[in-house]
Formats: sequence, C-alpha cells, structure tokens
Amino acid sequence: MPSSADSDRRKARDAALRSQDEAIADHLAEAMRSGELKSAPSFGKPMAEAEGWSETPLELRLPFKILKNAGVIPPEVELFHQRAQLRQQLEEATTELQRAALRQRLGELEQVIALRLESLRLGGRL
Repeated sequence: MPSSADSDRRKARDAALRSQDEAIADHLAEAMRSGELKSAPSFGKPMAEAEGWSETPLELRLPFKILKNAGVIPPEVELFHQRAQLRQQLEEATTELQRAALRQRLGELEQVIALRLESLRLGGRL
C-alpha cells in the first residue's frame, strides 16, 4: 500500500504536469491569436515522417519514439553506430596491421549484430 508521502509526491507531480500542460496550451493559444502559427511554413501541413519510420515495425514505433524522445538509444542502433565508426576507421587506417585488427573487430561486431537481429526475429519482436 502506498504511503502518504508517496501519494503526496504523486499529487504534486500530477499538479506540476497539469500546470505545464496549461502553460503550453496558453502559449499555443496566444500564438494562434497573434497569427504566429499561421505564418509558419508548415502550418496546416502534415508533419514530415521521421527517417526510418515506415521501415520500423508498427509494434515497435511507439516504444522507439519514447526511447528517442528520452535520449535513449536502443542497443541495436548503438551497435550500428559502432559498426559505422569501425568502417570509417578502416577506411582511414594507414597500415596493414591496423586494417587487419579493424577488420577482425568489424567481423566480430557484425556477428553480434546478426545474432541480435536473429534473436529479435525469432522472438517476434522484429
């Protein structure tokens, strides 16, 4: 059973969110009255679709959007970033020894990515 302190904190948080929502609504209403919204080039047009949105499975769109808005990168995306960095380093490598080490790391990372994606496919999450 939640304590009184938990209940009070929850009420305070909810009140703060309501007041923030009200402030946003007031600001938007003022922008509408002043014509600031209508002068925006995108007014009345659909928002641009985020890159990769249509390729993302429907059931993962909202969770990925929430993570993106929170600044959290899904582990799979982080792996893709690491792969891109390794590829860049491989292009810039000046010695065969560096290239060999980078190719080894890149191959290992690509195996990790393939296993992770296969796990997601088998689990029905991709």
